[in-house]
Amino acid sequence: MIVSASYKTDIPAFYGDWFLNRLHAGYCMMTNPYNRHQVTRVSLRREDVEGFVFWTKNLGPFLDKLAEVHTQGYPFIIQYTINCYPRKLEFSVTDATRSIRHAAEIARLYGSRTLVWRYDPVVFSSETPAEAHLENFEWLASRLAGMTDEVVISFAQIYRKTRRNMDWASREFGFQWSDPDDEQKRKLMRELLRIAHVHRMQLTLCSQPYLLEPGVQEAHCVDARRISSLLGRELHTRLKGARKECGCFESKDIGEYDTCPHGCVYCYAVQNRRLAQERFREHDPAGEFLFKHANHAESEPTLFEA
Repeated sequence: MIVSASYKTDIPAFYGDWFLNRLHAGYCMMTNPYNRHQVTRVSLRREDVEGFVFWTKNLGPFLDKLAEVHTQGYPFIIQYTINCYPRKLEFSVTDATRSIRHAAEIARLYGSRTLVWRYDPVVFSSETPAEAHLENFEWLASRLAGMTDEVVISFAQIYRKTRRNMDWASREFGFQWSDPDDEQKRKLMRELLRIAHVHRMQLTLCSQPYLLEPGVQEAHCVDARRISSLLGRELHTRLKGARKECGCFESKDIGEYDTCPHGCVYCYAVQNRRLAQERFREHDPAGEFLFKHANHAESEPTLFEA
């Protein structure tokens, strides 16, 4: 079993102590986001976990925890989002220069195959027009060169909750946003591809196969092949993404929606920023759940079989 930690929230930035406590305990409990009464016991024992995929926008608080994960023999890859967006779009994400230092440390300690850079999502706005993305992407790629061999992008998908949050932020902070047509997105992607190749990175596209262009590959963010290369043996698992367009290999995600307090206005995983902040404050690092809902006491957990 590959364990994803987590595309639903930033465990390395905010919940590292909880993760390490659960690793020592050998399991955690997770809630089905579509059925709060259904909870699952997920084994985190070394014999049951073939690798971790960590997703984060700030690896700094987790660096010491990663050392212990490594010492215990777990392979892992890190999906590290470094956008360097204006504060109007990302309220509290750590400074990009600091993230680049974190990336350099990961590459030095564990190798460049461990790290995948995410420039994700690509948001079109008056703060981030296409020209700004090209300049920004070039600056980041030039500094991350040699630390990773892949950069994942996606274009912001404007779900109903995303639209509501973007509209609120645009009124509050005085900017405009747009969702341009597919050809404009492909045009920008072709330029990003050129820059990525200059810096010896493969550009991959996450969960938007209809936008693929020659030279751009489909992203496999939960990537059994990358973990296999770190393990030195092949993992026998299947492609089974979180949704139809997703190219990920099968995994178990242990995160929880509406728990990330970063405050990125484009985020699909946080519908209510205030609720996310409240849940972060109420979080118990010693608990079995990342966030324990009131109805858990009434639910019978079911054992997840790896």
